[in-house]
Amino acid sequence: MTAISILSVSAENSIYYEAVTKNKRSSGKTAGEALDALLGQLSEEEAGTLVIVQNYRPDRFFSAEQQKRLSELMNRWRDLRDSPTETLRDRDLTLTSQEQAELNALVEAELNASAKRTAALFEELKG
Repeated sequence: MTAISILSVSAENSIYYEAVTKNKRSSGKTAGEALDALLGQLSEEEAGTLVIVQNYRPDRFFSAEQQKRLSELMNRWRDLRDSPTETLRDRDLTLTSQEQAELNALVEAELNASAKRTAALFEELKG
């Protein structure tokens, strides 16, 4: 069985959703859109799924400080990504190697937190 967590993520006065498994991730404007995008990535062996909708709030697995920093770095990354190409070349706007490493570490930590939340919920459901 594949466990899927759906997280609501706040970014720049808007909310989007991420659907996450142990090794796959997708996003969408709605929880359903994120889930549909992720389901399209699953193989037949992964077809049996358990879907968990998680409000994106601090918890014991991923702190408010981590969430805030991840949001800051993702917003910066999006701003750079969405800038016109010539502007990027002219101004050489990219995340620094330190920021990119921090972003990668936070994404990995959030994914691990999602897996831990799922495992904890599974243990709770086993009762």
